[in-house]
Amino acid sequence: MTRIDDVARLAGVSTATVSRALRGLPTVTEATRLRVLDAAAQLGYIASPSASRLAGGKTRAVAVVVPRITRWFFSTVVEAAENTLQEAGYDLLLYNLGGRENARQRMMLHTASLRHRVDALMLVATPLHRSDFAAISALGMPGVTVSSGTGVPGWPSIRIDDVAAARTATGHLIGLGHRRIAHISGNSGEELAFTAHLDRRRGYREALVAAGLTPDPALDVEGDFTIAGGGLATTELLRRGPVPTAIFAACDEMALGAIAVLRQAGLRVPADVSVIGIDDHDVARVVGLTTVAQPAAEQGRLAAGTLLGPLAAGTLPGPLAAGPLAGTAAAPTDAVILPTRLVVRESTAPPRETG
Repeated sequence: MTRIDDVARLAGVSTATVSRALRGLPTVTEATRLRVLDAAAQLGYIASPSASRLAGGKTRAVAVVVPRITRWFFSTVVEAAENTLQEAGYDLLLYNLGGRENARQRMMLHTASLRHRVDALMLVATPLHRSDFAAISALGMPGVTVSSGTGVPGWPSIRIDDVAAARTATGHLIGLGHRRIAHISGNSGEELAFTAHLDRRRGYREALVAAGLTPDPALDVEGDFTIAGGGLATTELLRRGPVPTAIFAACDEMALGAIAVLRQAGLRVPADVSVIGIDDHDVARVVGLTTVAQPAAEQGRLAAGTLLGPLAAGTLPGPLAAGPLAGTAAAPTDAVILPTRLVVRESTAPPRETG
């Protein structure tokens, strides 16, 4: 089988020049390019994409790490990032941790292998430990974080303000006249519990206190950012009684589960119980769910775009260019906080008058 070095010998150039010529890069003169093309045609050489990438010293690939690809937010971010990267000629290498801590540990133990497989790294809501920072820094490649999670010192981050989003959701219910407002949070016992649920619980409590209301622990239950988890949490709320007049779920999927269980219990939404979520999931419009919309796809596009600049220039952003990280959880640089917006639909209304 004809190899790239056979083409290089016939054309009288280096293998790197053959790779650049076959990819049409402007660093090769027209005369040299034509000589390489002629040699390749004579030998019947067809370039291997992976071989040409390695010859140029770049893999033209970006690793994207997510806790669970099955969750709406993560899959939306990944799809948008992949579209942006593909338009620029980069492939996306997905690392789905499947919610398992041992998968995260295994990935961090073998980060050195990434250096030969990708040119940059994107961490989407991936929890990190302080001991991980040195391994990430040693990669010597551009990186970006998306959504809540442990920031990497020196890396830019793309996210929303989860505390503010939760205040908006809870404030909407308070503004309608609700006072007995329940909250369905994430699962603190999950192996890879990303931190968005902690920030959203904080925003929920801050909104209550600002309105002169005392947060009631009995009205704060955990789901797991799934429809089934939201349903189980709502079942627990109904068991504890009395029924709250409103529920703020930390994501739309849990809100959908809450609505299903409420209806199964003979309760009307919103006549008996109002429900609000966060995300603006694709199904939210269909079921009339009031929500605080976050630009999930835009976070993926911006994160990918943030990496393309350093990749094109061959530089690292921020302190990473200067050397290893200090190993402390310093705040990431260049945080881009995207706005959220309240989308009012049919699942919220003023509380039903009693008495």
